[in-house]
Amino acid sequence: MAAPQQPPSATASAAGVSGPGSAGGPGAQPQPPAPLVGPAQSGLLQQQQQDFDPVQRYKMLIPQLKESLQTLMKVAAQNLIQNTNIDNGQKSSDGPIQRFDKCLEEFYALCDQLELCLRLAHECLSQSCDSAKHSPTLVPTATKPDAVQPDSLPYPQYLAVIKAQIACAKDIHTALLDCANKVTGKTPAPPTGPGGTL
Repeated sequence: MAAPQQPPSATASAAGVSGPGSAGGPGAQPQPPAPLVGPAQSGLLQQQQQDFDPVQRYKMLIPQLKESLQTLMKVAAQNLIQNTNIDNGQKSSDGPIQRFDKCLEEFYALCDQLELCLRLAHECLSQSCDSAKHSPTLVPTATKPDAVQPDSLPYPQYLAVIKAQIACAKDIHTALLDCANKVTGKTPAPPTGPGGTL
């Protein structure tokens, strides 16, 4: 008497395979990679923020600069010992020694990156200070009266401040243009219009 046969799903689950469409079956199709979720996505976002933040970038480059400086001093000592042995007629070490100029170039490259980060951070701080000086109060974003800060700027007054700043920028541009025309000896072109000459 034959043993009762189990359903295909139960047999497949007991054997550890899920059928012909599974990853181990002969007709398996490649599964698309799962999107980054959880810690992987947050880590990628944090890495992007570090790339754009000059302070975080500076903090990240400091350990690399220390390691590069240690490597530079080590390679310089090895090259100095090898040159001293060659000058004294002694046999130098057979192992390969790193080039001093390559290590020095890497050290200077890191220093340049740190300098750029510091300059960018200084520019960001200057812009923030200028923004706080010329537009010290913020425009309220909440519609509830209890959520509006007492020192916030009403929107019509904010528009007036922006228009005044634009007018000031245009005046500065016109003054610089007139000064450049006077220095170069050029005369500004006459305005064209209904009453002007072509």
